[in-house]
Amino acid sequence: MPFAKIVTVKDALNTDEKRLLKEKITDALVEIEGGGNPDFRQHVWVVIDEIEGENWSVGGLEPSAEMIQAIKEAAPK
Repeated sequence: MPFAKIVTVKDALNTDEKRLLKEKITDALVEIEGGGNPDFRQHVWVVIDEIEGENWSVGGLEPSAEMIQAIKEAAPK
């Protein structure tokens, strides 16, 4: 029974992004660990742990949801 934990800055992901992330991680674990068996899906646990930006340091900066949003918007599509 796989358990995947995603740790991110609080409010960096909206509800739809969290749903998609959980779905894609589940899909990957079903394919890799479950050998593609769709019944394995019911055994996959995914949790998203959101930590306040003030508790992080990235290059000496405390990331904010706004900073992460700006990075996402600047990324090539």
